[in-house]
Amino acid sequence: MKNLIFIALLCIASILNAQQFDLSAEVRPRYENKHGYGILINEDTNGSNFVSQRTRLNFNFEHEKIRLGVSLQNVRVWGDVSTLSSDDTATALHEAWAVAVLSPEISLKLGRQEIVYDDHRIFGNVGWAQQARSHDALLFKYVPNGNNRLDVGFALSADSQSGVANLYSNAAGYKSFQYGWYHGDFDKLGLSFLLLNTGIEYLENAGLSDESQTIDYMQTIGPRITYKLGDLNANAAAYFQTGKSLNRDVTASYFSGNIGYKVSSDFTVGAGFEMLSGKDMDDADLDIKSFSPLFGTNHKFNGWMDYFYVGNHANSVGLTDVSVTLAYAKDKFSAKIIPHYFLAAADVFNDATKMNANLGTEIDMVVGYKIAKDIILNAGYSKMYATASMEILKGGGKDSNNSWGWIMFTFKPILFTTKTE
Repeated sequence: MKNLIFIALLCIASILNAQQFDLSAEVRPRYENKHGYGILINEDTNGSNFVSQRTRLNFNFEHEKIRLGVSLQNVRVWGDVSTLSSDDTATALHEAWAVAVLSPEISLKLGRQEIVYDDHRIFGNVGWAQQARSHDALLFKYVPNGNNRLDVGFALSADSQSGVANLYSNAAGYKSFQYGWYHGDFDKLGLSFLLLNTGIEYLENAGLSDESQTIDYMQTIGPRITYKLGDLNANAAAYFQTGKSLNRDVTASYFSGNIGYKVSSDFTVGAGFEMLSGKDMDDADLDIKSFSPLFGTNHKFNGWMDYFYVGNHANSVGLTDVSVTLAYAKDKFSAKIIPHYFLAAADVFNDATKMNANLGTEIDMVVGYKIAKDIILNAGYSKMYATASMEILKGGGKDSNNSWGWIMFTFKPILFTTKTE
């Protein structure tokens, strides 16, 4: 049935005038060896080996005042379905959106869609994860010229079409959000500003006679600045979080700065830091003082072994991350090495003893090779050298071989494209 739908769409596209229709695919199998990934492993525990795969079929259509995008996605681990199985529940719509072009400057985008801004820190598509991230949202887009852009977004989440007010499960991570994002380019400077209001629904006074469904709203506000001069580039960002979440006051902050320099046509060096506020482990105050990166591509930051903010480290001691990047790229080959030095942004305690802020050092390495136009091979290896403070936070053994290796093929062919004037 799904094949018939796409064939029908292809036939329709072939007879329309003044249009663009693209049909593309992606197949991305990835082998991984996890031995202390995301959490320190105990010395007497074996790691895991598996192959996951993302398969996508994407089509994009454009005709006069309308644009459509649909991405059908299947995510699986090799072997998780019987070889004789007729039931596959791993397929879903990653994206299904439509754009109404109201004028050359103004458009509306509605439906399931990836939302990505700036460096992916607050809004990102989490492309490394095989399932990735997309939102059900409405976006108002205003682009008065090539140097300025304003997006205003809205989302409202529910579990069903029920006629009564059911408590939302927060499957999307929010009951609702509203945001405004501006970006402007000014010669060598780029400026972005984000104002995001995120609502979480919960049951207040649960089990009591006055229990009620309540939505608390947290605000994330801040700018990001970029600068480029010849072979030098730099960026800095600051975000602040306030408001309430689950009946607790929020006061948190984030600061980052990065600088890079292209030494030659093949070689680039860089350095950076991030500071995400946290809460002392002996702090009995119920207020939230730990910064949350919310919907960002967190795998991109703070080490690729995902010890921080990838489904973990929420409402913890925060993080200071100092990193160095060495990158090489020539012809079809690329390589990169990134050491990270991690420190807790708030106090770590072992019982009543205050521990050293040093959490450890992680070294990430990756190589890539473009086999053909639509085929890329990447492989990586990461190693965590943890401390006793990290062991308190994450459990497991700091002296174990905490490492992660992977090999990934990405096939992204364009199956069909047409454009008639």
